[in-house]
Amino acid sequence: MSEPVKKAPAEVGSVTGIYNEHAEWSTNLGDATIHAKRMPGRFRTLKYITESFWLIFFFGAYLRWNGKQALLLDVNNRQFHIFNLTILPQDIWMVSLLLLLLAMTLFAVTSVASRVFCGYFCFQTAWVDLFTWIEGKIEGNPNKRQKLDAAPWNADKIRRKVFKHLIWLLISLFTGISFTIWFVDAFAYWHDLVNLNLSLMEIATLIAFTLGTYLLAGFMREQACLWLCPYARIQAVMADSQTILPAYDVARGEPRGKLRNAGKTVAQQGDCIDCFQCVQVCPTGVDIRDGQQLGCITCGLCLDACDSVMDKIGRPRGLIRYASLDELEGRPVHKLYQHPRTWVYVSILLMALGGIIYGLNHLGTLTLRVEPERQPLFVRMSDGSIQNKYTFKVLNKTDNDLSVIVKTEGGIKGQQLIGSETPKLIAHGRASSFTIFVKAPEENIQKEITPIEFRVENADNPGMAAEYTTKFTAPAR
Repeated sequence: MSEPVKKAPAEVGSVTGIYNEHAEWSTNLGDATIHAKRMPGRFRTLKYITESFWLIFFFGAYLRWNGKQALLLDVNNRQFHIFNLTILPQDIWMVSLLLLLLAMTLFAVTSVASRVFCGYFCFQTAWVDLFTWIEGKIEGNPNKRQKLDAAPWNADKIRRKVFKHLIWLLISLFTGISFTIWFVDAFAYWHDLVNLNLSLMEIATLIAFTLGTYLLAGFMREQACLWLCPYARIQAVMADSQTILPAYDVARGEPRGKLRNAGKTVAQQGDCIDCFQCVQVCPTGVDIRDGQQLGCITCGLCLDACDSVMDKIGRPRGLIRYASLDELEGRPVHKLYQHPRTWVYVSILLMALGGIIYGLNHLGTLTLRVEPERQPLFVRMSDGSIQNKYTFKVLNKTDNDLSVIVKTEGGIKGQQLIGSETPKLIAHGRASSFTIFVKAPEENIQKEITPIEFRVENADNPGMAAEYTTKFTAPAR
């Protein structure tokens, strides 16, 4: 949250005798608050659009479906509800694939276009943008805010500051509430909140997210991106000279100089008129003309600022533009399909997506697992028949208790199911176990191991069913 601190380059022949190639970078040490200027433009509009997706976070949990919360991550009962779909711990592998999908998407986008996630989708960026917008509405433009910060405390300053922080705290509180209700029923949570009947865990979560949002978005701002966020470091190993990012065209812009001759530049002067508009709009205080830096979050706001200046002085746009270092330095520009690392990311992404689609299509409302008794493998009954014992585990993924009946397909001629005479009650959202015996005449048994398929189906809706194939074991023939 400071103005950039310039570092003078080390000279060759110094004590170390080594030139510091990054000495020209500026470092934001958080000594003073950055009051970034807001300018209209296509990237600012795009930023507003992408940040608006966070409205889903605020209001998505209030969506109801069939009388219940449509999206509920019920950790206490180990269930994820997504409309009519219920994901239980047995299906957690799909959640793992989803996390892999999101990670690979992030990596692939970063390898192509650097930190566009940070600039357009990151919650820290979005909340800081919202908080500074509110700050601008209450305290005025950047110059007025700087003067207000430096002014002595008086009634007007106290009124503005208190009003601003009150709104910040209300947004932070709503953020904490919005986070919590993704894990509990939203209406029940609000009822408990109003009646001061929240659990200790809910209170702790609410306080943590309220204070976290207030401090990170209101005070730390870009310092969280610079010093706390690990992705700022990780992205450095994902980007290379082919990665597209906001870049200043040095060949076209240098040497810099102020406007002369009634608003025109002199012949030997570059297009950059040193107006500092690109620096003033940067939310992290980066001067993009010094090259790519850790503080750049690839938001493109400096492009809007520079293009507006180029339009005013009659010069072509693109002095600052999204470009790769190879393009700016005149090296051959590779196409996306020639970027092997990106295609590795995309391949993993597609495999994860395919796994998720397969899992969703085979999720079902009932799952069945049948385990044959191993000790003993079979029992010879007094009438000479052979009997096997099976333990059934039926998982009911619906929100209602079900009664299921057990059937068999295949197996041995004349076999009998013992223990399936009455439907079995299966509790909702959990697995239930019961025992079934299969008895078959020995004279009908042709081999030592015979495949047998069991089927459980809803007594009220036979279309809701699950199958499992196992084996019937008999004495050696």
